[in-house]
Amino acid sequence: MKDEFLRKQSQKLTNGAIDRRKFIMSALAAGVALPSAMAMAGKAMAATPKSGGAFKLAVGSGATTDVLDPATATGGFAVHTLYNRGNHLTEVSNTGELIGELAESFEPANNAAKWVFNLRKGVEFHNGKSLSPEDVIATLNYHRSEESKSAAKGLLSSITDIRKDGDMQVVIELGSGNADFPFVLSDYHLMIMAEADGRIADPNSANGTGGYVLDAFEPGVSAKFSRNPNYWKEGRAHFDSVEMIAVRDVTARQNAIMNGDVHYADFIDPKTVALMKRVPTLNILEATGTQHFTFPMRLDAEPFDNYDLRMALKFAINRQELVEKTLLGHGVAGNDVPVSSAMPYLNTELPVHEFDAERAAMHYKKSGHSGPIQLHTSDTAFVGAVDAAQLMANSAKQAGIDIEVVREPADGYWSNVWNQKPWCACYWGGRPTQDWMYSAGYTKDTEWNDTAWRDTESAIRFNEVVEEARSVTDQAVRKDLYWEAQRLLQDDGGVIVAMWANYISAHDKSLAHEEQVAANWENDGAKIAERWWFA
Repeated sequence: MKDEFLRKQSQKLTNGAIDRRKFIMSALAAGVALPSAMAMAGKAMAATPKSGGAFKLAVGSGATTDVLDPATATGGFAVHTLYNRGNHLTEVSNTGELIGELAESFEPANNAAKWVFNLRKGVEFHNGKSLSPEDVIATLNYHRSEESKSAAKGLLSSITDIRKDGDMQVVIELGSGNADFPFVLSDYHLMIMAEADGRIADPNSANGTGGYVLDAFEPGVSAKFSRNPNYWKEGRAHFDSVEMIAVRDVTARQNAIMNGDVHYADFIDPKTVALMKRVPTLNILEATGTQHFTFPMRLDAEPFDNYDLRMALKFAINRQELVEKTLLGHGVAGNDVPVSSAMPYLNTELPVHEFDAERAAMHYKKSGHSGPIQLHTSDTAFVGAVDAAQLMANSAKQAGIDIEVVREPADGYWSNVWNQKPWCACYWGGRPTQDWMYSAGYTKDTEWNDTAWRDTESAIRFNEVVEEARSVTDQAVRKDLYWEAQRLLQDDGGVIVAMWANYISAHDKSLAHEEQVAANWENDGAKIAERWWFA
């Protein structure tokens, strides 16, 4: 009981609810030994954020095709830009919990086919406009409209009605129950925008409710922010200014952090981790989460419309070799489903897709294909993607399969190659539930179905299963449905989930953060600018 008391009081100290003197006096009054209280107080004070400073970070993403429109924004640079300047109805916290953001609270009704969101009062956009239910309704309708090209359109396809109920309440009706629906509303595309006359007039506006005001935006180069002096969220957004620089080349990114040109650099090459750990001014941070590296094959393009060709490639890849040589052990092998052991309902009875030259050759012969198969890749897809593609080509040779590795330019990769070329390299992260992951990249109605797996018998059944699982509250039944979904996807789908990779970053020791760092996206859930500070 005393330990729990100290924990709660130290949290109050950290949040500024009490000062150091009140902390120690309350501990003594409760009969807690002074040394223990002093130790807890010291720990809490060490974790207390400080305001100020100009924060610079180098990120391994960004392209000249980047836009401010949340609907079509793609890649890590866009994620950070949106999270810096805006907010969502919900967010995934640094501890991995789903919490309210612009929604102060939310609760289901009608077996989760209806969700009621109570909005926070006193929230202002950067232009001074107060947050209202109309902003939420117009934002969601912008993404779900018939003419929308939003990557989040599929996530919202189950919505049948959105309406205002009271001054600060929004009611969302779904076609069927979905217990995971509030998770979807934290998707980075769904940043709440300011409405005008019932619609989003300018989706490319820099206006938002976030902790930082966007001062300058140069696609593929940099984004500059200044602290929002009227930010509603207490204890967040500590820096005076933030400059995010797109440095797609991993060597240049690592040189920037080692030379002190930036305070933080993401996607550190596993090959250089040991070296960088010896730099006295730096800390290496590694987080295990939902990041996975994939090689999607589009079923709407030859030769990937052939089941046996897809199976041949799945067995022609030595995944463990990829983990050992490209990740240097900083991850684990994938099994062609976007579900990790950290997510609910992982099917532990799936067959293991591992390198098997004989099975690969058998399927390849049945496919009737001959000649080279192009694999488009770039290290902007993920660090080591080009090396991984070469390793895949080498292992496939043992099965008589000729993979031609096509190295693509880093700039424009996410608009010109991914979701365009028949076979390419890709990375995913940030989806903590199966329904969200499937709705983002695998169901028939999402713009980001990068395998175009929609029309086969198995794909049709997969969509039925995913839709059914949303409204099921019986955990055993839900498990059976998600296990079936994984079987269908692994066998017939066009995705090769090659590796689950840890997030590896390097930062200056002058930076501080809470003990727990999020791993749903890189860089503390892509909210490093909001959550970190200079010690």
